[in-house]
Amino acid sequence: MRAENSATDQRAIAVGAPQDSAAANPPTPSPAGPGRARGTLLAVLGVVTFSLTFPSTAWGLEGFGPWSLVALRSVLAAAIAGAGLLALRVRMPERRHRAGLAVVAGGVVLGFPLLTTLALRTATTAHSAVVVGLLPLTTAVYAALRTGARPPRAFWVAACAGAAAVVAFTVQQSGGALTRADGYLFAALLVCAAGYTEGGRLAAVMPGWQVIAWALVLCLPVTAAGAGIALAAEPVRLTAHSVTGLVWVAAVSTFLGLLLWYRGMSLIGIPRASQLQLAQPLLTLVWSVLLLGETLPVAAPVTAAAVLVCIAVTQRARSR
Repeated sequence: MRAENSATDQRAIAVGAPQDSAAANPPTPSPAGPGRARGTLLAVLGVVTFSLTFPSTAWGLEGFGPWSLVALRSVLAAAIAGAGLLALRVRMPERRHRAGLAVVAGGVVLGFPLLTTLALRTATTAHSAVVVGLLPLTTAVYAALRTGARPPRAFWVAACAGAAAVVAFTVQQSGGALTRADGYLFAALLVCAAGYTEGGRLAAVMPGWQVIAWALVLCLPVTAAGAGIALAAEPVRLTAHSVTGLVWVAAVSTFLGLLLWYRGMSLIGIPRASQLQLAQPLLTLVWSVLLLGETLPVAAPVTAAAVLVCIAVTQRARSR
């Protein structure tokens, strides 16, 4: 039984970043038959939940300030995670893992949600989705530098090409210069890449859901205090959209979606799951039109597709 749990743990990775763990954990063959079909379905559902994060954040901003939304999101998610840890009587993480969990917390629980929420005050979800679509490449580069790996030249060429496509898109959409929102998004890429990479390392020694669960719980004193301060300073207007957006990003994007994703990935393996997540930016573009009524510039899907091609090349190059 322990051997089976260990194998599952090594396939799991930190929140929403299947590409990150590939550098740390060797890919394993995925099962055939019903297990593969079930795992694919669960992984697809996980990707769909992640693709709705930006539109849900935009809804949440209709009734909450950015600081209130991020703090409440983390507090609610931590309450769910803490309940799960208590119900299953999970032991506290070992002291040697706490520094890594702090990096995950700073990048995934605090940094990425806050920076992207600040960006979404002025940037559209379509614009943000294209920029953040660069995250798998950013994380792959960070992981290569962090682990000392030496990917082939094709990996670096594709990574640079993807970055150049996103920079060109942001400059073109911003009228020739990067905006403050773009700065927030690029900063979000960096901190999240660090959190994903460290989470991928930790997921090799503990179940993946416990990595994000403990990161949320460790942040609870900060996020609870931040929620109290933010709610006192920012006006709140409870609407169907704002409440739905808050509940989704807290309960689904930050927790339930991860449970689906980790379980699906454990059944079909990292490489196959990674390919499924390549559709996430394009799905977000679709939601931005259907749910928010945004006008989609032609450059958005074109750039997103170009980034997906670059990501596919890096995956193929690194697997070789």
